[in-house]
Amino acid sequence: MSWWEALILGLVQGLTEFLPVSSSGHLEIGQALLGTAGEENLTFAVVVHTATVLSTLVILWKEVAQLFKGTFTTLKWNEDKNYVSMILVSMIPVFVVGMFLKDQVEGFFGSGLLLVGICLCITAILLYFSEWLSKRHAGVGHEVGYKDAIIIGLAQAVAVLPGLSRSGTTIATGLLCGVKKESVTKFSFLMVLIPILGEAFLELLDLLTGEVAADGIGVLPLIVGFVAAFASGCFACRFMINIVRRQKLIYFAIYCLCAGVFAIVYGLC
Repeated sequence: MSWWEALILGLVQGLTEFLPVSSSGHLEIGQALLGTAGEENLTFAVVVHTATVLSTLVILWKEVAQLFKGTFTTLKWNEDKNYVSMILVSMIPVFVVGMFLKDQVEGFFGSGLLLVGICLCITAILLYFSEWLSKRHAGVGHEVGYKDAIIIGLAQAVAVLPGLSRSGTTIATGLLCGVKKESVTKFSFLMVLIPILGEAFLELLDLLTGEVAADGIGVLPLIVGFVAAFASGCFACRFMINIVRRQKLIYFAIYCLCAGVFAIVYGLC
């Protein structure tokens, strides 16, 4: 992978991470079109995902700081401790997948665009039905609870497949559970921070110990991809998070359907 290919893929990751269109699926499509598909995919994906997580911390710093303050500056149980507890509960399913199904998940990356296309179509269906349901129950909804957290967490665990939008799947699942769109959007962006940072830490250990040195990706493309994903992620998070909250998800559903059909056709050719 060259530095300019890493630049393009980093920009794609940052711009698509905060929209319900599957950043991992777009990375797979971009790598297939650029001819960079291979064993280095997962390492590069984790690096650019880490960059967008850090961009989330930058843009949502006030919310994150408030959670830390409310959690660690007092022994009394409060709303912040309760919210952090729900985030931890939502992490259980993806933790189980990471611990026991890591090799199987890695096998899906770089395996072709057919699976990506199918998952993008599934994302489109989820977004369509969640939009339909939110219209039927406009103005009605509740804040995230523990039951919602575990169900949304299960959705996040399934969304490790390339092409299944993590934000789209979790937001759609939350809406289907009757959670307010603003509430589930915030929860969706915050719940992913620890799992991705943890995965990135494990990948970093592998890089430092030389276990992935033979993948063929250099340090420069990783740095370029990281910077590109971080910068575009900050832009996307700041200016596009309101689109996810306010605009109709049907537009993203149509886009995912078109991208999915393209990926399926390309994968079969």
